[in-house]
Amino acid sequence: MSRKPPRKSLPAKSVQDFRALLEQALETKDELGRKWADAQWGCYAFYDYEGEPIYVGQTNERLRTRIRRHLSNQRTDAVAMRILDVFEVAEMELWPLWEYEGIAGPAKAGAKQHLNRVEYTAYTCAIEDSRFKAILNEKIPPVSPVGELPPSMRFHLISETTRAERGHPDVRIARRAETVSRLAAVAHERGEVSAGLRRVLVIQAVRLAYLAATRLSEAEGRPEPSAAAINMYGLVGDVNRPLNDADTDTAEGDEELDFDEHD
Repeated sequence: MSRKPPRKSLPAKSVQDFRALLEQALETKDELGRKWADAQWGCYAFYDYEGEPIYVGQTNERLRTRIRRHLSNQRTDAVAMRILDVFEVAEMELWPLWEYEGIAGPAKAGAKQHLNRVEYTAYTCAIEDSRFKAILNEKIPPVSPVGELPPSMRFHLISETTRAERGHPDVRIARRAETVSRLAAVAHERGEVSAGLRRVLVIQAVRLAYLAATRLSEAEGRPEPSAAAINMYGLVGDVNRPLNDADTDTAEGDEELDFDEHD
């Protein structure tokens, strides 16, 4: 009888590589010997294979806990598993707020306001840096004064082998089309879904169309199409400000259906 293989050996090699690089990132220390991911309060962002920002979030439960929950597919919310595909995450960035370690009582209110400011600043920077001028947040972070971001660290989460395999445009087109299909199925099956989820569906469809158009231009020997041809505002409206309270993250997050939950 053959021996049962270790659980860690069961995933595909690309998944094993991703998890190894994720753990390496979570164990990385700053110049003061603190692990970047050990901060209880902080914000984070995910980037795709082109370095395109795709999601921004915040936490006060500890960065490593939140990041692991997102990137290990352990979330139970089916909507969350369809809004952003872990397959597309190639890098992450962390902004820890060390000054709030162990904070308790009334002081937490001020810390929460600062956390909201950092998240909204990171979110607006991501929108500005995005070629599409939109990212995949279902709900817009609480609108706050934009300020200076704290020191951050950016980490690569995929190996060169994985990039060569998953980064091929035909692979990514097929995968992104599947993501759009699954997200559309959620909207169809649930019926009553947030406007934010439908906005994400449009943004994902635009990302798919642009990737496919880029592949077509390559095949025909033409210059890469310009993302400036896409009028994202005309398609989904203002992504910097919510239309109503239902379109923004709540302070507690107990009604969240998106990729993130705020405490």
